[in-house]
Amino acid sequence: MIRITPDALNPHEVTELVRKPSNGAVVTFLGTTRDLFEGRDVDHLEYEAYQPMAENMLQQIVDEIRERWAIEDVAIAHRVGRVDVGEISLVVAIGSPHRKEALEASAYMLDRIKTMVPIWKKEVFQGGEVWVGSQSESAATPPVT
Repeated sequence: MIRITPDALNPHEVTELVRKPSNGAVVTFLGTTRDLFEGRDVDHLEYEAYQPMAENMLQQIVDEIRERWAIEDVAIAHRVGRVDVGEISLVVAIGSPHRKEALEASAYMLDRIKTMVPIWKKEVFQGGEVWVGSQSESAATPPVT
C-alpha cells in the first residue's frame, strides 16, 4: 500500500497491513512534526508533493526492497498539507520473517524517500518559514508546482 493523503494518518491501520503469521518482525516508523528546528519554535509543517511522480518513486523503492531483501510486506503513508506539531507526517511499516532484514529495509526506505521522492517540506516557525528539501537542507525557495 502506498498512500499520499491530506488526511490524518493512522499508524495502526498501516502496520496491520504488513502483519502476517509468516512475519516474525514488524517495523513501523513514524515521522512526526517536532517543535524545534535549528533553534526556532516550529508552529507547523506544510508538505507538497508531485503526487503521480511521488507514488511512482515510492513504488520503485518498494520494488528495490522486495528485490534486495525478498520482503513482500511494505506499506507507506505520507501526509501532504498542514501537519501540526506532534502529528504524524509519515508511516512506514515493513513486515519480514526476520528482524535484521526488516530493520535494514526500513532504514533504506527512509533514506531513499528523503533523497529521491518529490515531496517537499516547509517549516513554519515564529517569525518565518523555510523550505527544507532533499537537495539542500536550507533551501529558502518553494518548489515549482
